[in-house]
Amino acid sequence: MRKPRVLLADDHQIVLEGLRSLLEPQFELVGMVTNGRELLQAARRLKPDVIVVDISMPLLNGIEAVQQLRKSGMRAKVVFLTMHPDAVYATRAFEAGAVGYVLKHSAPSELVTAIQEALAGRRYVTPIIEGALTHACAEGIPLRADAESNLTPRQREVLQLLAEGRSAKEIAEMLCISPRTVEFHKYRMMEELGIKTSSELVRYAVRHGVVGE
Repeated sequence: MRKPRVLLADDHQIVLEGLRSLLEPQFELVGMVTNGRELLQAARRLKPDVIVVDISMPLLNGIEAVQQLRKSGMRAKVVFLTMHPDAVYATRAFEAGAVGYVLKHSAPSELVTAIQEALAGRRYVTPIIEGALTHACAEGIPLRADAESNLTPRQREVLQLLAEGRSAKEIAEMLCISPRTVEFHKYRMMEELGIKTSSELVRYAVRHGVVGE
């Protein structure tokens, strides 16, 4: 019986090596990548059964990457392994198409359990987050800011790259658009979010988890 195929995505090599040691006895590790754009390429090429991915990654964060993979028809199960103990991030992860959400400081066995649950067609949420999600749902508490949810996927891509210090020219080459289009997206976002300066836009990106601190 073949082992389930797992693809790992995290921008810290030491984390990837630790995950390799943890998971190899039960799963076939088909690849390890360190940014969101590598994840897009590897997932399409390797066709894993499960993707274990962090939220905060360079070039394209994990949530945006998973959204793009889902739109392209990828059917792999996705488990987020992250440092963000916040129901807002968990909500965004599940909206993107995840079936598991585990914190990095949880017991290692929890990740294995989350992967097994995913393969069995069930959802797994780390207990700390699950309580907050249940409470918010029961009380009707919104977990996402309206302005943030109004940004388009392309605007969020541009926002992350701007926040990482990329120039309009670099972003244009990376996304196969013109520098003028990059600037257009930037100023539309600033208008939508009520932001007046580029530095405020960067702070917004960090505060909302579009890019890591």
